[in-house]
Amino acid sequence: MFKLALVSALVALAAASPMTPRLDGRIVGGETVVIEDFPYQLSLQYYGSHICGASIVSKNFAVTAAHCTNGSPASTLSVRAGSSIKGSGGQVVQVKAVYQNPKFNNYNIDYDISVLELSEPLNFGAGAQPVGLPRLNQEVPAGSDSVVSGWGALTEGGGSPSQLQAVHVGIISQEECKKAYGDSAITDRMICAGVNGGGKDACQGDSGGPLVVDGQLVGIVSWGYGCARPTSPGVYSSVSNMRDYITENAGI
Repeated sequence: MFKLALVSALVALAAASPMTPRLDGRIVGGETVVIEDFPYQLSLQYYGSHICGASIVSKNFAVTAAHCTNGSPASTLSVRAGSSIKGSGGQVVQVKAVYQNPKFNNYNIDYDISVLELSEPLNFGAGAQPVGLPRLNQEVPAGSDSVVSGWGALTEGGGSPSQLQAVHVGIISQEECKKAYGDSAITDRMICAGVNGGGKDACQGDSGGPLVVDGQLVGIVSWGYGCARPTSPGVYSSVSNMRDYITENAGI
C-alpha cells in the first residue's frame, strides 16, 4: 500500500481496534493476466518500489487511493504503465503533483481518492489506455460483475506476485455491506464487492487499484478486514460519488 512504516502502524492499529478499517488491498483467488487486457492498470511506486495500484484516466492524469499518497510528496512517487511485471518494463513517469482529497479521513478511510498529475504524457498503446469513468452519482446495481486487478498479496499476510493478477467479484448493496461492517463504517463514498463464502478479494499491494464494471472505473481499492474472509467484503472508494473531484483536478 503506501509507505511501509505507515502501513505497519495502521495494520497494527486495525488489529487492536475492530472498528478501525484495515487497509488490506490485494488479489486473492484470482488468476494471472496480461496488461493488454487491463491497460488502464498502473503500478504506483514510492522511490521506485511498488506500493499501490492506480488507474490511467488520461495521458496526463491517474487516480489512486488517498491512503496511498498520504504523507508522500509528489517527488517521491512515480507510475509504471504498460507492463504486466511489477518492477520492470513499460514506461515509468514521475508524478508532478498529488491532488489528495482534502476531506480524506485517515481514521475511517472516507473520501479515499487522490488524482495524480504526471510530469509527462503516457505513451498510449496496447498495454496503456485510459479506463472509462462513470457519471456523477451513477448507480452501480448490486450483483453487477466487476473485476479488480493488481500485484497485491495472494493470501492474507502472504507474498506478492511479480505478474499482474485479476479476480471477478460481485457488487454488494450498501445495506449488505453495512451489515458486515456497521452502519457508520460504510459511507456514501464507498462501494463494496465480494463473493458468497469469501475466497476472492483484493489484498496488501492492491490498494489504489481499479475495480471495473463494463469498462468503467467504479471503485478504487480502499480497505477491508483481512483478505477474502467470508463475512468481510472488500470496500472500495466510490468513483461515481466522487466523480466531480476527478473533473475538478484532471479536467475530464
